[in-house]
Amino acid sequence: MTATALASQDQLFGHPKGLFVCFMTEMWERFSFYGMKALLFLYLTKYHLFTDDNGYLLLGTYAGLAYALPLLGGALADRWLGMRKAVVFGGLLLVLGQLGMAYNGTPAQGIPGQAVQDGFAIQIMYASLALIAVGVGFLKPNISTIVGRLYADDDPRRDSGFTLFYMGINVGAALSSIIVAYIGEKIGWGYGFGLAGVMMALGLVQFILGQKHLAGQAEAPDPAALNAPWIAGISREVWIYLAGLASVAAVWQVLQMKVDFGFLGAIAGGHEVTMTEVVAVVMGLGLFVWFFKFLFSGISNAERGRMLVLMALIVISALFWGLYEQSYGTWVAFAERVMDRSTFGVEWTAGQTTSFGAIFVIAFSPVFAWLWPKLDKHGLNPSLPAKFGWALVFLGLAFGTLMFASRVPGADGLVSLWWMILAYALMVVGEMMLSPIGLSAVTTLSVPRVVGLMMGAWFLFSAFGEMIAGRMGTWASIEPNPDGSIDKVKALGVYADVFGDMMWIGVIAGVALLLASPLLNRLTRDKT
Repeated sequence: MTATALASQDQLFGHPKGLFVCFMTEMWERFSFYGMKALLFLYLTKYHLFTDDNGYLLLGTYAGLAYALPLLGGALADRWLGMRKAVVFGGLLLVLGQLGMAYNGTPAQGIPGQAVQDGFAIQIMYASLALIAVGVGFLKPNISTIVGRLYADDDPRRDSGFTLFYMGINVGAALSSIIVAYIGEKIGWGYGFGLAGVMMALGLVQFILGQKHLAGQAEAPDPAALNAPWIAGISREVWIYLAGLASVAAVWQVLQMKVDFGFLGAIAGGHEVTMTEVVAVVMGLGLFVWFFKFLFSGISNAERGRMLVLMALIVISALFWGLYEQSYGTWVAFAERVMDRSTFGVEWTAGQTTSFGAIFVIAFSPVFAWLWPKLDKHGLNPSLPAKFGWALVFLGLAFGTLMFASRVPGADGLVSLWWMILAYALMVVGEMMLSPIGLSAVTTLSVPRVVGLMMGAWFLFSAFGEMIAGRMGTWASIEPNPDGSIDKVKALGVYADVFGDMMWIGVIAGVALLLASPLLNRLTRDKT
């Protein structure tokens, strides 16, 4: 569609109606995803009695796959399937996976690392995580790409639209972290996971009913080729769905596999790495081979400069997410073990504390949606690299807050919940400078014909961030006492040291990026 045709779409609150269809779909998808994620570490370590190390690693590798697979889901939608069909197929897999997590079997007996576990229930869990990971791979890059296609490239509403879309993500995350986490921890793990599946089903129905508002921007590029007989007389569309199901079976096994690679093991801090990490590294290498080949495939100098900056920002985002995702690992463990979670007469569960980030995103989104156009009008809008640099600095300060809190516990030996609330506020300021802006940057800086693939690359490096988060999380692993309890004084010392290290990583990386911003900015300018 032309810019004029895009601008003439039916509007709601000054934005295309299709934005709100995507908003609601992503809201319920994130409700299901983050609700399960808020419970996962606690479920693994308290119900199935995984060790801290194994819990952090599975959390990181599972979430990593969920963000790596969009590279393939985006490419398939770009080339054959179209965004609408990819979202529907991904949504169906997500519903099945979330409902599968509702089966818990019997609780493990013993102590972490030596417990007698329900092997069948654990295999159901791995299969369910595989369904969710592949489902995210088909849904997530394509729902974001649809949002970008609803606006012309030079539409000043684009960043605001993505910020509002990002608010939808966090409405779902906030509700799920409060509701699903409470039900899972207080009533039953299966009930929490099951509710996540039901709400994902509602989100999928809403998308199907609202697809008429997508302005034809989510359809297959060549419907005739997609539906024509291909191998064995079966259409490409059906083969894509079959390949998706085969991927579920492969991921089911990959999640459980570890391999011994000396050099990779040294990087990972041990002798074994997960097969998920190996797969992600291979995908990353493949992406870089394609990327550098594409740079010299006849694109203009201006396009080449923008693509280089985009890839640099995508790579940098992995470090941000490696730190940020501690909020679902070490921060949850911190809240569970050494925090007084009571405030105003209400006691929060450890899983519910993950809602603070989403609540702050909801609160800050209208502010930032207003702020960027306002700053741009006065020539004060920071460049994309500068925004990413400040994001890392604020994230580092969030860890500094928790480091300080760990060293000054209250008289009861516990950390006040208010320190975590402050840490989340700082972290979300950084998040608002990177995550919605990054989604917008992919659709703005990318060469149009590969925007879906580059959106997949954005999520692939989010996957690296998740895996980095899992490895970083093991720095804070704590051995329980023989009776299964945690020594709070020892735990506070561990958390103070780890959070201090993470603070310096974020601050130093952010300052370095701010210093490099002028060079990166020059690459985005048009060249002859």
